Amino acid sequence: MSHPSAPPPVLIKNVRVFDGVSDHLSGTRSVYLKDGLIGEEEEQAGPDAVVVDGGGRVLMPGLSDAHVHMFAAGATMPEMLLAPTGVLYYKALAEAGQMLMRGFTTVRDMAGDTACLRQVIDAGLFPGPRIYPSQAAISQTSGHGDFSDVHQAATAFGGAPSRAEALSFMRVVDGPERVLAGVREQLKRGASQIKLMAGGGVTSAYDPLDTLQFTAAELEAAVQAAADWGTYVSVHVFTPEGIRRAVDAGVKSIEHGLLADEATIAHLAEKDVWLSAQPLLESDHTFASPDSAAKNRRVCDGVQHTLAWARAHNVKLAFGTDFLLDPASAHKQGEMLTRLTTRFGFTPVETLRIATSGNAELFRLAGERDPYRRAPLGVIRPGAWADVLVVDGDPTSDVTLLADPEKNLALIVKGGRIHKNRLG
Repeated sequence: MSHPSAPPPVLIKNVRVFDGVSDHLSGTRSVYLKDGLIGEEEEQAGPDAVVVDGGGRVLMPGLSDAHVHMFAAGATMPEMLLAPTGVLYYKALAEAGQMLMRGFTTVRDMAGDTACLRQVIDAGLFPGPRIYPSQAAISQTSGHGDFSDVHQAATAFGGAPSRAEALSFMRVVDGPERVLAGVREQLKRGASQIKLMAGGGVTSAYDPLDTLQFTAAELEAAVQAAADWGTYVSVHVFTPEGIRRAVDAGVKSIEHGLLADEATIAHLAEKDVWLSAQPLLESDHTFASPDSAAKNRRVCDGVQHTLAWARAHNVKLAFGTDFLLDPASAHKQGEMLTRLTTRFGFTPVETLRIATSGNAELFRLAGERDPYRRAPLGVIRPGAWADVLVVDGDPTSDVTLLADPEKNLALIVKGGRIHKNRLG
């Protein structure tokens, strides 16, 4: 796979820096980018460097999203079911470019065949964020990832795989032995972490929200198989019972968790388990099914309490969006991030930290399976990846600037390569 030529060094002068960690901005300074990384501030830019004058604007790390579905975000349900498979790959490629132009330079994909997408983006052949692929999410029969028709036999009984399985969006397995095979299959295909469905969901047809999915033995098998490859398991789950079963099995990241009680949220802090939550509003999704609409309402009603408890108990909190099957909503990625402040009580700096250095800490749990492990992510410091944004305005005091990236992001750089520059 041929690679485009390396980008020239970039010197960004006259910026105040939010470094992804601190409570405040730096004084006016310069940031030097070379060989895809952030250089030392005192390094001298050679004659080949691109010089950008930030004009006193704020420079910050690129944003990250800990729960995306590249294939499902850009496609509708009819397309997922009926369109030629190639259409879905091309739409995912287009969505990747759009995410980057919203300022999201790194994402964790939580179900979808994205390892090859990651490779072509990382080769510089197409614009897009860094991707941590989970490959197919793993579900039990009748679980959140079972999209077979109700009259079909389970795959364990010889039934044909559903379209979702044919697309490597889901893998339906039952019993510890098949869970092991399912996990190992995703690792073989390039997963950096593993995603399991451990409880009921909103969009799926067969599983009420209260259902427990996968036995303790099945979850433990997945955790062991992932740990043998130096990485971790995350699970889709909403309820206290499901969360506790997953934590007891050794799962490291709870996706959603929005029907938890306070004691269970506190338990996550005690066990050093991440909560990857979405600041959802009921209006984010529309469902033709009254059952799904009711489940969505119940989940969204839990967001306020869950996030407040997570903040109160110092739970390791990640930010993600989970948009899928509604391409018209994908543009709200930045706006959803700002809700942590506008709706749910986090300060602007807390919100920025979560979406930069905070998410990056979660991504690092992939260990040796981390495709970007050679340099830090989500921070502005020498030796870190040169993924930076320059913002018109100060997001540390007005985070809503990030809800309108077309207007307010003056510069977008990923890996030292400039993708947007309004500064000359």
